[in-house]
Amino acid sequence: MELFIKFNIGSFTELSCRISLLALLCVMSFSSTDAYDALDPSGNITIKWDIMSWTSDGYIATLSILNFQKYRHIEAPGWKLGWTWAKSEVIWSMLGGQTVEQGDCSKFKGDIPHCCKKKPTVVDLLPAAPYTQRMANCCRGGVLSSWVQDPANALSSFQLTVGQAGTSNKTVRAPKDFTLKTPGPGYTCGPTQFVKPSKFKTPDRRRVTQALMSWQVSCTYSQFLAQKTPTCCVSLSSFYSETIVNCPACTCGCQNKVPHPAAGTCVGSVSSYLASALAIPSKINSYTPVVHCTSHMCPIRVHWHVKQNYKEYWRVKITITNFNYKMNYTQWNLVVQHPNFNHLTETFSFNYKPIIPYGLINDTAMLWGIKYYNDWLMQAGPDGFVQSELLFRKGKSFTFDKGWAFPQRIYFNGDVCVMPPPDQYPNLPNGSSSGIASLLGLLKLPILSLLLIFFSAP
Repeated sequence: MELFIKFNIGSFTELSCRISLLALLCVMSFSSTDAYDALDPSGNITIKWDIMSWTSDGYIATLSILNFQKYRHIEAPGWKLGWTWAKSEVIWSMLGGQTVEQGDCSKFKGDIPHCCKKKPTVVDLLPAAPYTQRMANCCRGGVLSSWVQDPANALSSFQLTVGQAGTSNKTVRAPKDFTLKTPGPGYTCGPTQFVKPSKFKTPDRRRVTQALMSWQVSCTYSQFLAQKTPTCCVSLSSFYSETIVNCPACTCGCQNKVPHPAAGTCVGSVSSYLASALAIPSKINSYTPVVHCTSHMCPIRVHWHVKQNYKEYWRVKITITNFNYKMNYTQWNLVVQHPNFNHLTETFSFNYKPIIPYGLINDTAMLWGIKYYNDWLMQAGPDGFVQSELLFRKGKSFTFDKGWAFPQRIYFNGDVCVMPPPDQYPNLPNGSSSGIASLLGLLKLPILSLLLIFFSAP
């Protein structure tokens, strides 16, 4: 018997090691650049490079950055676009944008180029930029809205005059190795592709003009590249259970026990180190979060509360809480997947639009704030939350049993939030005991009748 136990323990240990190794191999074989999103399978950011006219030593081009992602946008401080020149090109001048560095232009004796770097990086101009430096669809500080939320502001453009580049379709060369940062990593850009020249309508819409030459680059997002840890988590509660299911512990990291917190750690709301922590420059960038100390350590928590049950309807309350002391989330959005969204009746204080990537299946909703009311999710503190309620009509599949009333998946600003384990979801009161009580209630009258007959018999 002892040998049998030892053998099973050894077999179990060996099996655990094999499973762990298999999991590690799966993680290693999974490409971190795989940016497929099941809810937005064709979502991408497209960069169009249109040559509009030739100059004595190059050309004038308009670059457009188009965000075709349904619910993923770019917040402040905005996008940074980079590439590598194919030859020894320089940028003489720009409108609607600027390079972050000029580079070494010492070989030029007369006019000095705007940028001489082999690998320039361009940023958008700020809204207060002078009128003489502006052009259409520029100067928003690099902020790009998502395609569903605000398609009019999902486009950014700038113009550049390129020198030492060739002056015809045969001599000009397309730039390569495009990079897109927002401001950190996350996007991977594909190769430059030649496409049909873009066409443009004149302001009076009576004439169509055409670019002399056009290139296109597609960039896709991967949450695995953007950050090492999750950025949001989900907690659950319901009216029919006293259980409140919090975000899993250490979802986005564990509390730093160092007494003097550095940038990127957690602090308490009344901590004497809060001001100093916010003032310390981050090792990575100034947008590394400084979060309020919690068990989950996530910058964002989404709470789903099943609030009320009616005869033909049921109601849910959603609360989004910001625990990040260094970030106001502008134009935030939430994507929620639940089978009852095909019977959504009303949303209170949130905008709503269905996301239907696969035809007739309407089980996903995009929610975002109302402009000038709650479209800003303020930094951690008394005002660092937004909330709303959803009213659903009960469908044929409606039930409160087995966690059906809770969402299957939640995204915040395009990133997947960590859900609690399903076995921890709030449960209905034990139905078995009530079923037995009902059965006893049905049997009570016949039993009493039999007892009366028995004792009344002569």
